[in-house]
Amino acid sequence: MRVAPAAPAAGGRRRARSILAATALTLAGLFLLVLSVGVAITLGPADVSLVNVRDVVLNHLANAQIPVRLTEDAIVWQERLPRALVAAACGAGLGLCGAIMQSLLRNPLADPYVLGVSSGASTGAVAIGVLGLGGAGLGLSGGAFIGAIVAFALVLGLARLSGGGNDRVVLAGVASTQLFAALTSLIIFAFADSDETRGVMFWLLGSLEGVRWHDVGLCLAVVAAGTLICLRYAHALDAFAFGDEVASSLGLNVRRVRLLLLLMTALITATLVSVAGAIGFVGLVLPHAARLLFGSRHTRVVPATAVLGAIFMVWVDAGSRVVFAPTPLPVGVGTALIGVPVFIALLARRRRAA
Repeated sequence: MRVAPAAPAAGGRRRARSILAATALTLAGLFLLVLSVGVAITLGPADVSLVNVRDVVLNHLANAQIPVRLTEDAIVWQERLPRALVAAACGAGLGLCGAIMQSLLRNPLADPYVLGVSSGASTGAVAIGVLGLGGAGLGLSGGAFIGAIVAFALVLGLARLSGGGNDRVVLAGVASTQLFAALTSLIIFAFADSDETRGVMFWLLGSLEGVRWHDVGLCLAVVAAGTLICLRYAHALDAFAFGDEVASSLGLNVRRVRLLLLLMTALITATLVSVAGAIGFVGLVLPHAARLLFGSRHTRVVPATAVLGAIFMVWVDAGSRVVFAPTPLPVGVGTALIGVPVFIALLARRRRAA
């Protein structure tokens, strides 16, 4: 009888085909992402072509010595390329945070913005920037991280006090969002001067104005590390979707893995908020789009969410620069205009399913 050995061999072939398909889809997504970044850089008041973008990038990365105008070099290398890369990092990172929270909390409405983590990070960053708490050693990212941790701990505490349950987590998140938004407004109202107020309010709406290469390095490093950790624990995220008991029965250290992934979520959110402000609804919308297109297994959801989120944010940022030029629209306004209808649709879907 040779039937028994054939079953594992067939399983191995299915896994190999699945990995191959996921790799092919990821590579196709990365190609679309690179193309989106290139085309987005050409959009704006100054006329820059895709050939100009290619020449500038080759000059800086490969020392190609291709003749280009200094103005085109400055526009591409100093302004639009870093901005597009930070937008891509924000979309990928916030999308990943949403996918992790929705799996760990078993709630399709969970994301850093809805649960108040982004608001807590904003309050921490504003407290450092306006009040100067912690001195120069802490920095905006450190303040945002502390604010994100405090906000998420508050949400979990309020949800437990109210009896637990996924719906209570969302309600606690809404309360936390309002509380930290009020604290941020209080700090600005009481301690910021008029110039600081204008700048902070624009930043709080989600803004990629003025990002530089050191911001690119920070955001890409944190998001890349988060993506690798998510892929490492993709099967654990699948198990969490069926509940803690199922995850524990599969040999998973539920408490340790949950703490690690939640701390990573807070770190990614805090880093991105400290650079680009509170950008909402990306983490809510993109994981659902990834599951709809590629299924619910996190070996596919994680890379698909990261790539789709990056492409989405690159185009939202490009639209925010072009539609109301020369005045840029805060990128958080664009994501909210798209995310709020999707949020309402998800609520209606949950009500019909109940």
